[in-house]
Amino acid sequence: PDYRWSMTAPSENTSASQPSISIDRDGSIVIITMDDGRANALAPAVSSAVSAAVTEASDDASVTAIVLAGREGRFCAGFDLEIIGSGDLAAVGDMVARGGELVRLLYGCPVPVVAACTGHAVAAGALLLLGCDVRVGADAPVKIGLNEVAIGLTLPGWALTIAEERLSKRHLQRSIVNARLVDGQGAVDVGFLDIAVPADQVIEVAMAEASALATLDRRAYVNTLEVFRGPALARIDAQIASDRARW
Repeated sequence: PDYRWSMTAPSENTSASQPSISIDRDGSIVIITMDDGRANALAPAVSSAVSAAVTEASDDASVTAIVLAGREGRFCAGFDLEIIGSGDLAAVGDMVARGGELVRLLYGCPVPVVAACTGHAVAAGALLLLGCDVRVGADAPVKIGLNEVAIGLTLPGWALTIAEERLSKRHLQRSIVNARLVDGQGAVDVGFLDIAVPADQVIEVAMAEASALATLDRRAYVNTLEVFRGPALARIDAQIASDRARW
């Protein structure tokens, strides 16, 4: 890789001895890896760190694609349950809004984003997948999906919008209302993933997909994105703003 650095984003679920994300560059592709040493909970500081890395990469004219990866066996376990269980409604609201802003950033990113789903991706972790252009995951007995209803939570409006945009219509009810989790192959059928490959090939295939997307004309990509995703992005913006005002 041309460069590598790390950003520490501590939280209750983050090991203090390890960085939450690392950033590598391979030619014109930037690889952002989430690794808190545990389950990769999406605490506010982690959302902010990933958002900063995505923004910096997409602002660089020499970057043609981004790969968002997790640690081995874990892509993202969703929002930090310790914050959710703290009773601090303002902190919960801020965490959920930051997560929505990150998903929106991925979905509206001016360069293609490929997810390397290295393992489990539940709740907010599954929503991160939905924000990416192409999702490569492990063909393994992993758990992927929106389990909020099963754990006593209600999905925010922006999450429903991105789910309706990306998931197969015939799976929406079971995925959202019934909190159904699926494995790697099931995630392809439902729409959380595009490709499922052996776990040890996820990063390699994600990089190959990013290389293919890197050949797209950037101006045409941005223009088409604005037309095709613009209405959904505007709706997500409004929903996040409404959530922030309510909290």
